[in-house]
Amino acid sequence: MQLDRQDIVLLSIIQRDASQSVGELADTVGMSKSACWRRLQKLESQGVIKQRVALLDANALNLSLTVYISVRTNQHNDEWAATFQRATELIPGVLEVYRMSGDLDYLIKAVVADMPDYDRLYKQLIKADIYDVSSSFVMETLKHTTCLPL
Repeated sequence: MQLDRQDIVLLSIIQRDASQSVGELADTVGMSKSACWRRLQKLESQGVIKQRVALLDANALNLSLTVYISVRTNQHNDEWAATFQRATELIPGVLEVYRMSGDLDYLIKAVVADMPDYDRLYKQLIKADIYDVSSSFVMETLKHTTCLPL
């Protein structure tokens, strides 16, 4: 997909703050409201803009412990993968799940309130018949952004 300068400016603005009105965006980019609205609709229909959300503060919601969970399986088949995917979709606190290359099979990012809460998550996760699980807990966040480089 080819993006022009106005697309890039629009995307840069809304990935930092999607709460701005179309009028505010149009003024910033230097186009009419209707042209700005059409451009945003086009970017959404093409899948460039996936969704507009509010980012919440995990600490303010008592979810102060972030954990990365490395998973290895000895069952490399479609049935197990589907079961594992369903299991992770149903576990509150699981934010991201990736199938990986290299030494581990899956990497999970989750947020929990504390260690007992992590233990509850772990007990739900191992119901998916996992071969090996290893967890690393975030001690300090040095950088966190949702903004993609444009």
